Amino acid sequence: MKKLNVLIWVLLFGTLNLFAQQEKGIIGATNWLNNWTDFQFDKQYYREPTQIITGNITKDTKLFKRDAYLLVGSVFVTNGATLYIEPGTVILGDYDSKASLTISKGSKIMAEGTETDPIIFSSNKSVKKAGDWGGLILLGDAPLNRFGNGSVANFHNNLQPENYVNTNYGGNNSEGSSGILKYVRIEYTGKRIKGAGYFNGLLLAGVGSKTVLENIMVTYSAGDAFEIWGGNITLSQAVSYRTSSNDFNFNYGTQCKLNNSLAIRSPYISSSEGSRCLKVLSYDKREDVDFSKNSTLVIANNITILNDTENLKEDIEKGLVKEGVFVGQNASLEMSKSVISGFNPAVILDDRISINQTNLEKIKFTDMYFNNCNGNIFTAYNSNNDDLENWYGNAAFFNVYSKSSNKETFIDIENQRRPDYRLRINKIIAINKPDVDED
Repeated sequence: MKKLNVLIWVLLFGTLNLFAQQEKGIIGATNWLNNWTDFQFDKQYYREPTQIITGNITKDTKLFKRDAYLLVGSVFVTNGATLYIEPGTVILGDYDSKASLTISKGSKIMAEGTETDPIIFSSNKSVKKAGDWGGLILLGDAPLNRFGNGSVANFHNNLQPENYVNTNYGGNNSEGSSGILKYVRIEYTGKRIKGAGYFNGLLLAGVGSKTVLENIMVTYSAGDAFEIWGGNITLSQAVSYRTSSNDFNFNYGTQCKLNNSLAIRSPYISSSEGSRCLKVLSYDKREDVDFSKNSTLVIANNITILNDTENLKEDIEKGLVKEGVFVGQNASLEMSKSVISGFNPAVILDDRISINQTNLEKIKFTDMYFNNCNGNIFTAYNSNNDDLENWYGNAAFFNVYSKSSNKETFIDIENQRRPDYRLRINKIIAINKPDVDED
């Protein structure tokens, strides 16, 4: 009987370990990427537009699946209007006019696609490339940490004077709603703007907590895929694929819960400035910030970020691979049950962050899986990371480290039609201590 009890405990412990491994990275009993995402970009074909959208939408309007739409110039939804979009509707952004769609503060978008009939924003060019058109902007009245409120006017060339008010964002309503984005794909965004950088795939500025943001895929953006400035949001099952700039960029006092989401980088697409999967900042310029307001806080659970490279060492030597996560001064990140695979290194902290207990308690990595990275956690411009390795390598954080290839780590990333980026079970040999002698 004693031997039987021991065997039962061994089997139970082994089963619990399997489930603990399965809980890291993106999760789901089935592959939630199926049906609504698209990783085969040479197979795309969208109908020619039958309707044109231009100017301001000032009253409730509905877009229908039976039509295809061409977005021309800077389009604003204003005057408290709501833009309704049927599942399966296709909206193409015009290349020549640097098209973009802005949901102004007080207005809403109700774009609720389905798993089998997603809503698609894409480029009108026959040969599509990153940066073909602007992107999608949602503006709300939730708080920022800046003095005063903000504006996105610099994204819009030749902006009509009456539209300047429609570019403002920020306020005191952390529970505001800008509507719903669910089962939505946003493709080939990030048009370059003279003197203002690039549009982003999806810019959320001052957006409140009652906005629904689920199952959104941004692909081939020349700017950031997801740019979040201030506000108080929950973003779930978001996918960034082969973005030139950052995948998820948080700034200006953002309060964000990022859940069960995926970022896939390519070493041959990232910008020369050094793009990250997660970039967590509280400000660009310290003098712009009201420190009596909340600093940026990102709580990221079950995130998978990976660098899609076949030869990590060679790509690092060519300068093509950077860190996966960057955390700036006075910003907080709580990242747990997540996978970081194939970066140089996994994480970099701003060199202005003093390495002490107070600061490290604001930057948490727990129950993590660090895989095949050229180093784990460093301070910028400092190759000695002993203090950080000792801190985050403590067994109390339940972090594990491995050197497996992406093919061995994830279930099926070579399936172009239906890839599966969930963590593979029973194929990982992990250790509880970081390898301090990494090349």
